[in-house]
Amino acid sequence: MKNYKLLIQYDGGRYKGWQRLGNGDQSIQGKIENVLTEMAGEKIEIIGCSRTDAGVHALSQVANFKMNKDMTETEVMDYVNHYLPNDISLLKVENVSDRFHARYNAKDKIYLYKIWNKSYSNPFMRKYSMHVEKRLNKNKMEQAAVHFVGKHDFTTFSNAKSKKKSMVREIYFIDIKEEAGFIEIRVSGDGFLYNMVRKMVGTLIEVGLGKIDGDTIPTIIAEKDRSQIGMMAEANGLFLEKVKF
Repeated sequence: MKNYKLLIQYDGGRYKGWQRLGNGDQSIQGKIENVLTEMAGEKIEIIGCSRTDAGVHALSQVANFKMNKDMTETEVMDYVNHYLPNDISLLKVENVSDRFHARYNAKDKIYLYKIWNKSYSNPFMRKYSMHVEKRLNKNKMEQAAVHFVGKHDFTTFSNAKSKKKSMVREIYFIDIKEEAGFIEIRVSGDGFLYNMVRKMVGTLIEVGLGKIDGDTIPTIIAEKDRSQIGMMAEANGLFLEKVKF
């Protein structure tokens, strides 16, 4: 039995997220598994490194699966790309050690959020960025972002329903750049809770608009009160950009 590592890119606009939902195939995972199952002649389940939300995109999602059928990396890639819809693509297929696990072996995930910060809309990027008409104060956003860095309990910034799992995550860095009308926010961490990045970005947007003071973020984190979060950034501006192992 071989273990295959997949590098996947997708436009998540018309899907209900990465994770398979019952027998439906309106998930990225479901679409890929259906093709792999046909190819392998056996039920195939893939393991993704990150469960992106509905509407979220990926520039570099990583997954792995195992199958008994003996196929080369090129054969797998050509077959799957032929049958996948054109908003999902395999960029690379690699035969890896049996011990490789896309979720458990991931050490650093980097998400990119794109904001179109002009008074007028961007027709060509409206599906891949959030439009904020009023001018954002990038300096204040950068000062506020520092408070997220480090290891914290991010209960406040998640919609995760399970109370059994730890809400502690470590943020390695948050980088904010402004270029050609866009503000790009990159968030790097060891893992993220459900809706966590979008709520963090939403909070930074409110700081940039002058609606809240960035220095209140440590208190907001400490109080673990989800009702304090007034804004969650739109899904269409979020991309899983890179995963490090």
